Amino acid sequence: MSGVWVFKNGVVRLVENPGVDSFDGSRQGSNTRRKLLIHTPSNEAITSYAILERKLSILGWERYYDDPDLLQFHKRSTVHLISLPKDFSKFKSMHMFDIVVKNRNMFEVRDV
Repeated sequence: MSGVWVFKNGVVRLVENPGVDSFDGSRQGSNTRRKLLIHTPSNEAITSYAILERKLSILGWERYYDDPDLLQFHKRSTVHLISLPKDFSKFKSMHMFDIVVKNRNMFEVRDV
C-alpha cells in the first residue's frame, strides 16, 4: 500500500496518487497554479535568493554557512531556522510557507 494519508474534516483517508487528487478534492496536474512569495510591505515578488536574503537580513535574519548544500538563515531572538535548497529552481511552496510562518505579516504566498 503506497500513497499519502490525508486528514480532512475529522476523517483520515489514503490518497494513492497524490498528484491527482489534492487535499480539497480538486484535480491537480498540468493546470496547477504556480506559487510566488511576495514581500508584503513592498509588494515585491521574491524572484531570487539575492532579493530574499536582502529582505530577511532587514528583518534580523543572519545567514549560516555550515551546510554547502543549503541556504540557512537564523534569527538570534528566536529558535527558528530557515533552510532552503541551494538551487532557486528547487524553491517550492513548502519553503515559501515556512518563511511566511516565521515572518508574520511580512510575506505571503500568492497563486500566479
